[in-house]
Amino acid sequence: MQSVTKTVTSVVIGIAIARHQFPSLDTPVLTFFDVGKVANVDDRKRRMTLRHVLTMTTGLEWNEDLPYADPNNASSLMEAAFDWVQFTIDRPMAQEPGKAFQYSSGATQLLSHVFRSATGQDIEEYAAQHLFAPLGISRYFWKRSPTGLVDTEGGLYLAPRDLAKIAYLYLKKGVWEGKPIVPPEWVAASIAPSVTVSAVGVKYGYKWWLYPYGTESRLAFGGSGFGGLRPIVLPELDLVMVFTGWNILPDRPSLTPRVAIDRVLESVLDKGSRSLQ
Repeated sequence: MQSVTKTVTSVVIGIAIARHQFPSLDTPVLTFFDVGKVANVDDRKRRMTLRHVLTMTTGLEWNEDLPYADPNNASSLMEAAFDWVQFTIDRPMAQEPGKAFQYSSGATQLLSHVFRSATGQDIEEYAAQHLFAPLGISRYFWKRSPTGLVDTEGGLYLAPRDLAKIAYLYLKKGVWEGKPIVPPEWVAASIAPSVTVSAVGVKYGYKWWLYPYGTESRLAFGGSGFGGLRPIVLPELDLVMVFTGWNILPDRPSLTPRVAIDRVLESVLDKGSRSLQ
């Protein structure tokens, strides 16, 4: 699922919060580290919280906008290191936490360490018990980093139908076949805009992307994985879409969320109501 893994990680954290097994999102990230073993600690890094990690607003110096084949891409540098968590937490601060969106796979990898430190449990085992099993997901694989921590930034493998189940769970406000799995409050907070990503109205919640469509007041929500992996939900239409395209080559066509939404809407809406006004 590549970076759709980030979205699923957020789902699992929401379940753990509801079970009172995960700390407040306002907890400083350095709470879960031996600060004496962390590089580039300053007051800004001390103010970085779990909420900042979930919303990609950590303030850490991180450039993942380069091609992943570029050795200067921060994510590629992280994955070339032995300890991905240490690599990330050691990064210097570029700005105050919470001020601006900066896409960072390393930020989500921090959550693997935080989850184990805070709960004493492995996030994959927790997901298997509290998310996958209730949804009837039995076939999955979640790879790990070299230190043995779960790869929460991009290592989950799921069948498309099972990914659709997770998206559908959020469409139904965290309820699956009449049974609450994720608290509705967490679902609502996760798909509410926390930070603006781009000038075209794309926003970000708790590891969920929010895409404007129809009119500016409508927001689809979904995940986004490298190569075109996308679960997208249009709540007004009770519609879940899953795309598993895989075009990672440069200068080749790709299916953007906007195009994906428009093409599906053309298929499911009557000609007279395609504008969705």
